[in-house]
Amino acid sequence: MSPAAAAAAAAAAAAVAAASSRLSPPHLRISPSVSPSILASSSAPRRVRLPPGPRRGAAAAAAAGGGAAAGGPARVLLEVRDLKAVVKESGKELLHGVDLTINEGEVHAIMGRNGSGKSTLSKVLVGHPDYEVTGGTVLFKGESLLEKEPEERSLAGLFMSFQTPIEIPGVSNYDFLLMALNARREKQGLPALGPIEFYPYLSSKVTALKMDPKFLDRNVNEGFSGGEKKRNEILQLAVLEADLAILDEIDSGLDVDALEDVANTVNGLLKPGNSILMITHYQRLLDYIKPTFVHIMEEGKIVRTGDISLAKQLEKGGYKAISGVS
Repeated sequence: MSPAAAAAAAAAAAAVAAASSRLSPPHLRISPSVSPSILASSSAPRRVRLPPGPRRGAAAAAAAGGGAAAGGPARVLLEVRDLKAVVKESGKELLHGVDLTINEGEVHAIMGRNGSGKSTLSKVLVGHPDYEVTGGTVLFKGESLLEKEPEERSLAGLFMSFQTPIEIPGVSNYDFLLMALNARREKQGLPALGPIEFYPYLSSKVTALKMDPKFLDRNVNEGFSGGEKKRNEILQLAVLEADLAILDEIDSGLDVDALEDVANTVNGLLKPGNSILMITHYQRLLDYIKPTFVHIMEEGKIVRTGDISLAKQLEKGGYKAISGVS
């Protein structure tokens, strides 16, 4: 495991332990709860009314009195201004002043050569410990993101799907997802779900991704293929219903059928009140998840912004075909 992966694994384990310690027993301790396979075969009622959750979509936006659904301008979800960051260990600067604004309901795609800073930007946004911000500001839902710890950013509604998802031995997918959802519900002042209440909510999302329910009994990503790990990441996103999903090359390692399943799930999660930031090298992902804006990144900065035609121009003529990118 690389140092970056090891650090990410340590951060994830710490976040899991922290979330577990904050919640009331016995719901979410990392220990066997109720096996999904047992729930599936039990006589427990399948249709369970969930405790109130966050209102989403056009009706919720209208009820809040703002946003596009109420006839007003779309609200800013993420605002990045002149963001600069270095590798903490070496001091090498990788982000040289990134500017990016994402409004609610938008899909943004970032493309660029290897080493242009795409993945670095995503990791800095979620608070990866290998990087240090040296300048600029990042506001998420009007609050400074840089002042929050990684787990606080997650609870605030930020989600990242990693290029290489980490394994968490000893923690089943079911327990992990239940704990993660309840941690966010606690942040929102909502009651925790029990295992039986959680199962029908989770089951519909597993079905949408065409995943075998037996995956819920397995430890998080342990022994999974690359494609299975990517599906599992999107399952986590579907469960948490994050406000901003950062998807770092979710198309890598997926065949056409798997990519279509993942893309359909992601499209189904997009509502007027949330947004998606995708990082990709390939046009094929954008054929399934249509971006509102396409950004080209080069040498740690966004150097060009356009619509889907910019990606098509890039695919046809390479980076030399795009003015300003040599």
